[in-house]
Amino acid sequence: MRRRDFIQGIVGSAAAWPLVAHAQQPALPVIGFLHSTSAGPNVGTVSAFREGLKQAGYVDGQNIAIEFRWADGHYDRLPALAMDLVRQRVAVIAALGGQASALAAKAATSTIPVVFDAGEDPVKLGLVASFSKPGGNVTGINILTNEIEAKRLGLLHELIPTALTIAMIGHPDTRANDVVLEDLQTAASALGLKLQILKVRSVLEIDNAFASFNQRRPDALLVMANAFFNSRRNQIVQLAAHQAIPAIYENRLFAMVGGLISYGIDLSEVYRQAGIYTGKILNGAKPADLPVMQPTKLELVINLQTAKELGITVSPQLLARADEVIE
Repeated sequence: MRRRDFIQGIVGSAAAWPLVAHAQQPALPVIGFLHSTSAGPNVGTVSAFREGLKQAGYVDGQNIAIEFRWADGHYDRLPALAMDLVRQRVAVIAALGGQASALAAKAATSTIPVVFDAGEDPVKLGLVASFSKPGGNVTGINILTNEIEAKRLGLLHELIPTALTIAMIGHPDTRANDVVLEDLQTAASALGLKLQILKVRSVLEIDNAFASFNQRRPDALLVMANAFFNSRRNQIVQLAAHQAIPAIYENRLFAMVGGLISYGIDLSEVYRQAGIYTGKILNGAKPADLPVMQPTKLELVINLQTAKELGITVSPQLLARADEVIE
């Protein structure tokens, strides 16, 4: 071989090395993110999920990738979306936005790890064997939303003791709906209140529910905890303002956009914890050994500006108990 041809061969091979090395880089592990609602209203919570991943050592686009699947409030789409993630062979499924996502993910796979958030007892739902030892491929966070609906009713009564007829908006596709309604009826009877129950599952039905208040004439409103309602919080709060009806909601995100009062968990913290658990699983932890977490704090938030617009005087005792007062 002539010396010039030999040198050109070496130079050509060297030039190809980076391409070969790049082609041989292992694919990033993929997280499947399954959610019952839509992307727009969840920018903040997705950011919190990424923060949790970062705390566990993972950054999207650097050492992991995230495949998002949004049901846009159509819970019947969740099983197909979950199956799609299974076909993609994701490493973990973060099934968030309530138990509907969790149940769809669990039904879709018994091998891929699943991290959930759920408002109902996950043991009763069949998601896990127990809180301390979940067993199987599923673990996550129980966000207690259903357990505190009666407490929300009591807070609304404390805020407006003259309100005797309470409208209540719930989502009929929530499995725990009947149990929660029974608890609320018991609490309402004890307080001498009458409940008007409206079942809502779409944007149009939200509009129709508020329009019906012209005939129903409720004194106040309880919006039950549900991921769909959370995703439509701006619409709901604006309709409540238009109807001049005082309402209580599930978390501070409602109060931040003008809702009168909220009581519940910090949703961003739930998503951050879900991100941490997802990262732990990527690091080798098994869902069966990760205890189901529960919130350690519930937040009471009062929007004083909205109270003034509605002509409501908030008692000093209730204000003193508030974790946050928006003026």
